Amino acid sequence: MPWSTVELMSNLMNWTWFHKLGSPKWFYEISGRWLPWLIAAAALLMVSGLVWGLVFAPPERYQGDSYRIIYIHVPAAFLAQACYLTMALAGAVGLIWKMKIADVALQQAAPVGAWLCFIALVTGAIWGKPTWGTYWVWDARLTSMLILLFLYFGVIALGQAISNRDSAAKACAVLSLVGAVNIPIIQKSVEWWSTLHQPATFKITGKASMSAEMWLPLLLSVLGFYCLFIVLVLMRMRLEVLKRESRSAWAKAEVGKLVGARP
Repeated sequence: MPWSTVELMSNLMNWTWFHKLGSPKWFYEISGRWLPWLIAAAALLMVSGLVWGLVFAPPERYQGDSYRIIYIHVPAAFLAQACYLTMALAGAVGLIWKMKIADVALQQAAPVGAWLCFIALVTGAIWGKPTWGTYWVWDARLTSMLILLFLYFGVIALGQAISNRDSAAKACAVLSLVGAVNIPIIQKSVEWWSTLHQPATFKITGKASMSAEMWLPLLLSVLGFYCLFIVLVLMRMRLEVLKRESRSAWAKAEVGKLVGARP
């Protein structure tokens, strides 16, 4: 394992891990240790969840086999929201503690989150056609998710439009924090307004509205998507860190290893 249990607990308790995150070199080294484990977990969980859900789970009583798209739609929708909250948290850390690695996380998570939001909207539309009879309605849940996609586009555009790195970091952090207001709106939209979108399929504190044969593969799929998301963001962050630290000796050494590893 990348860390022993004792070492991991010790670092978590004394917050040294948080302060070390300010070091690009430390982040690059520790993320490299965790990536193989995360990749393996993502592959195992996603393959298990998707194959179980798409092939072996029983048909839904009313929707038949069309409901199976939830094994892609639900994880993508969950992660699209979780990603934006992560960006808002990174923005707050960057504004308060001036940690440049937080800006790297925010900037590199935004494109991944945008794709997840797009996948959630597209798969939702495909699911909506046989369920509602139309691909799109200006439903509260759908509209708030579309706004989330535009917020992602806004963060990406700001990061690319502002040439000064510090100014771009501040602007993206502020937009991420302001846009986070949309997340509880998405979550509560099916309760606050009359909506076609169904409520949550299962909750941590409540009883699932579907059988274990259906929600267990969904849970595996969600966990697999989360691991894949972390893998993609870490890989993008590592490349960005090497780019920003290109003049340092350690970064040049790492680039040399990567170039030398190519066939």
